[in-house]
Amino acid sequence: MPIAGQGMLLTSMDVDSLHEAEFNRWYDREHIEERVAIDGFLEARRYVAHDGKPKYLSLYSTATFEVLDSPAYRKALASQTAWSNTNIARFKNMIRGVARITISRGTGRGAALGIIRLRPPADGADRLRAALRELLDPVPLDGIISMHLLENDPALSKPLTADAAKADPGAADWFALIDATDVSAVPAAAARIIDNAALKPLIVTSGVYRLLWDLAKSDLPQR
Repeated sequence: MPIAGQGMLLTSMDVDSLHEAEFNRWYDREHIEERVAIDGFLEARRYVAHDGKPKYLSLYSTATFEVLDSPAYRKALASQTAWSNTNIARFKNMIRGVARITISRGTGRGAALGIIRLRPPADGADRLRAALRELLDPVPLDGIISMHLLENDPALSKPLTADAAKADPGAADWFALIDATDVSAVPAAAARIIDNAALKPLIVTSGVYRLLWDLAKSDLPQR
């Protein structure tokens, strides 16, 4: 599969411009490396919005879905650094999806990412997954490298902010990901889902993001 592993942590948030420089410094100098170092985490990718909200998006792939509820990951969440606590407290409009990667087609990862958030019907998950499997095919689409489906676990998909205790109707949402060579290639590929009459009522949001950087476990300093 073009995405390594079977689990995916998706986080997305806004941050006030007053704190944005420190937020980016923290992500780039501490947070990404800290997360990728956790046992079972494989790689991370960090994005900024070209056209979409929230402004920042990160994807963390894990060897198995179970890693995202493992003792190692729970320990990391319970022992955040002071710098992490300061920045997490400033998150706005946070989305946090703890998901299974159920579809991944193509080869490789692109410099741009399209993301479509869908809310599956209570009794139609299998039909929706089958329909998306047909649509998430990069072969006939110029500039599209790979396409994927993430299915959130509703019990684990909670923000790290004070909103975590609130009921979230989107905790069980799915995300279709479109890896592209350039942001200009995303709209045509996304339209296959967004403009599909049967799927349109299920779509919550969509956006296009540019890759800032990525980090794999093999990039970390040897301990």
